[in-house]
Amino acid sequence: MSEANNAVVLVSGGLDSATALAIANDQGFDCYTMSFDYGQRHRFELAAARKIADACGCREHRIIRIDLAGIGGSALTTDTAVPKNRSNAEMEKGIPVTYVPARNTIFLSCALAWAEVVGASNIFIGVNAVDYSGYPDCRPEYIKAFEQMVNLATKAAVEGSIRIRIQAPLQYLSKSEIIRQGLALGVDYSLTHSCYDPSPDGLACGSCDSCRLRKKGFQEAGKKDPIPYQA
Repeated sequence: MSEANNAVVLVSGGLDSATALAIANDQGFDCYTMSFDYGQRHRFELAAARKIADACGCREHRIIRIDLAGIGGSALTTDTAVPKNRSNAEMEKGIPVTYVPARNTIFLSCALAWAEVVGASNIFIGVNAVDYSGYPDCRPEYIKAFEQMVNLATKAAVEGSIRIRIQAPLQYLSKSEIIRQGLALGVDYSLTHSCYDPSPDGLACGSCDSCRLRKKGFQEAGKKDPIPYQA
């Protein structure tokens, strides 16, 4: 397959990025997957990301180490308590403490660097602006602005050999729509991990924002969530 069909896909281990990877595969891209060991609270999502990448037959999977815990500012990289059992109204109000400062900007920048190396003209990210927790770096205007910056900042774009697209195929889908599309593409959601604060053995808490959005999505899709939760 030619370099023109190469894509870098950000894979966190969660159901959104697993679906975005399946979409990239379905569109015929030769996928290079990237995850990040950034000082997050647990490593279960990294194990899930590798399983997802292997299941999708990606060309290569890389885990990049970045010390965002050294910066702090998030419940996902510090000892700050992860919010639990918040109502939908609470989740839709303001930016939660689970927001990691500049995370998607940093991740997309790393994906961009790899895209230049492998000659990829597309970068896929599973951000969502419908059923999400208020993160500013998931909004459509952010993705559009980053794509504009990408094509001003890279050797390939300046020389005219490649114009890079930032693809966010889940941008306007609800969680249930994402799940239905993923199932239609054969995504094995039992491999995914969404919880912000799992038990020591990796069981999802069921009550953090991410778990609640996931459970709501499966319920509205009329499907059974295949992962176990804490009793």
